Amino acid sequence: MAVSVDDAISRVHREEWARVVAGLARRFGDLDVAEEAAAEAFAVAVERWPSDGVPPNPGAWLTTTANRKAIDRLRRESKRDDRQKEAQLAYDEPVEPLGVIDDERLRLIFTCCHPALAPETRVALTLRMVGGLTVPEIARAFLVQETTMGQRITRAKAKIKAAKIPYRVPATEDLPARVTGVLAVLFLVFNEGYLATGPDTDPVRADLTAEAIRLTRLIRGLLPTDGEVAGLLALMLLTEARRTARVSATGELVPLGEQDRGVWDAELIAEGHQLVRERLAAGVAPGRYQILAAVNAVHTSARDVRDTDWSQIVALYNQLIRVDPSPVVALNRAIAIAELDGPEVALAAIDELEPALSGYHAYHATRADLLRRLGRSDDSRAAYDQAITLAGNTAEAAFLGRRRDQLG
Repeated sequence: MAVSVDDAISRVHREEWARVVAGLARRFGDLDVAEEAAAEAFAVAVERWPSDGVPPNPGAWLTTTANRKAIDRLRRESKRDDRQKEAQLAYDEPVEPLGVIDDERLRLIFTCCHPALAPETRVALTLRMVGGLTVPEIARAFLVQETTMGQRITRAKAKIKAAKIPYRVPATEDLPARVTGVLAVLFLVFNEGYLATGPDTDPVRADLTAEAIRLTRLIRGLLPTDGEVAGLLALMLLTEARRTARVSATGELVPLGEQDRGVWDAELIAEGHQLVRERLAAGVAPGRYQILAAVNAVHTSARDVRDTDWSQIVALYNQLIRVDPSPVVALNRAIAIAELDGPEVALAAIDELEPALSGYHAYHATRADLLRRLGRSDDSRAAYDQAITLAGNTAEAAFLGRRRDQLG
């Protein structure tokens, strides 16, 4: 019984965390209160549900419990203005207008992604408040220390409170200026779900990928002609289509070239391809997400890995690196170049990225594979060891370990 309850609590946390936090933030207007009360409600569930049983409506139970915890905290804070406290305790409805789409989690994202916050802070705060990721998980995604990330999130919540940033979706005329930061956050939420960094989580978190797609669809409804919104949705759909083929029955990551393409989701691929075609037909210079979606469209168009049009992929990365000249883009471009010009040319290209990507597991994993293909087994083994040390994803670490052990 205990195991099934533990599983239920884990599932409810994945499904309800964002909704509970968003509801608390709407009611109390304080992200610290919302996060703490939600965490306390889940702690009570861990304590009570094994003996009392899982309630028929776990989300409602958690919301009620969290609201009580929040009210208890506010009543303990003697310095809080009495009239403000009374208003927060008495009313369930938000004072601010709800905006063009009434969705609490979308409002929470726009609050976390307010322009008053630094871009990296917006992402971290959203991953914590909406994605429910732990501070260590977020720190790994940003390649920074846990203490640094914890301080960053704490300062962000304090700034939102001090600046009285409204909890709402912006007005229609303000959306275009705000959406870029939100898309960046949703992309990282999706990536965390697609390749989870937590050692104690599932290697693929379908709850996060599904939520990122759901919210991106909502934003597309707000901005139907925005090319980057359509591009990000297409990118997510084409990536999500491959999810079930990415982890083997033994719990190892399956690289793209070895996946069973017969189990890819044809419906998601068709929708993603349609969005890519629409953006091409628009005749407007594409942004980052549109180019990445086009790369994935090429991959998902090939029925066999041997049919992949690598020259087109390299051309797209050449275009992308002009839009986004980041070392990660350069790394992915080098991977494609290896298929066209060989591993030696690609290895020379990625070795130039070492200072910027020395703490990035994918850099070392790519380098290990290229060295393996060149027959440099000792150097490859050392690179695999470094990649395994840095990899937070259990399925990826298992795959890298097997590849390392296969070296002659």
